[in-house]
Amino acid sequence: MRMPDRDTPLRRSLASARVVAVRDGRWSQRPDSLATEEPLEIRAGGPGQDPVSVAVTMRTPGHDFELAVGFLHTEGLIAGHDDVASVAYCEVPNREQLYNVVTVGLRKAFDAAGMRRNFYATSSCGVCGKASLDQVEVRCDRLPPGPTISSSAILRMPHDLRRAQLLFESTGGLHGAALFDPEGLPVAVREDVGRHNAVDKLIGRGVLAGDLPLSERVLLVSGRASFEIVQKAAVAGIPVVCAVSAPSSLAVEAAERFGMTLVGFLRDRAFNVYSHGERIERSSGDS
Repeated sequence: MRMPDRDTPLRRSLASARVVAVRDGRWSQRPDSLATEEPLEIRAGGPGQDPVSVAVTMRTPGHDFELAVGFLHTEGLIAGHDDVASVAYCEVPNREQLYNVVTVGLRKAFDAAGMRRNFYATSSCGVCGKASLDQVEVRCDRLPPGPTISSSAILRMPHDLRRAQLLFESTGGLHGAALFDPEGLPVAVREDVGRHNAVDKLIGRGVLAGDLPLSERVLLVSGRASFEIVQKAAVAGIPVVCAVSAPSSLAVEAAERFGMTLVGFLRDRAFNVYSHGERIERSSGDS
């Protein structure tokens, strides 16, 4: 696969601002760091095709190639590593947008009509969640048994994610997502203003490395577990999803249907198991 030498400069992930800080009744001006939020247009095209625009998502610059490839995979538009021939930033007239348009070159013709059908089905979630569940189930197999992970390893994960969130440390304004192995050791961490983007970046990393399905990985997200997070994980083959906050009702239904272990409220040395708890082993000291 032909890949450019570099992705978006990570310095673009941060922006500076002057704020008026009020502390204990004292007012003062000081510099502050903000998480950058910019649009990313994702394009795709096969051999001899003019690339077509697939989506525009608001994201934090950084790991844009992973985001583009991960998005295409979790939306069912590419199957995996072998579908991707190249990923590159597009030449655009407005230099300010130089790093905001990514084209994914595919090894076979890109079905734009299929793309429209797919997004119509996905958008139906707002009207009928069952339709989206059916549509995702067509694209991914029920997750196989295993692996198992100890409750003590799960309890360590939020600390490891928080420690690795360097941009959050500077801004306080970014979601984080991380992949862990069954021993609870961190494998990769991504940050973004959108938690779904952070997950797509992790999955795109797996696609580009040829590591899918991610059947020996545990996903942790810093916020809530939505249906969108669960469906992305299911498509990528991730069997265990943990969230610092609550899951939605459709997320729980999807996890149960796909055979996924779903953990929520993972914080303060506690968590809730919403589906398929057989993958979680009790640690010594558990009652």
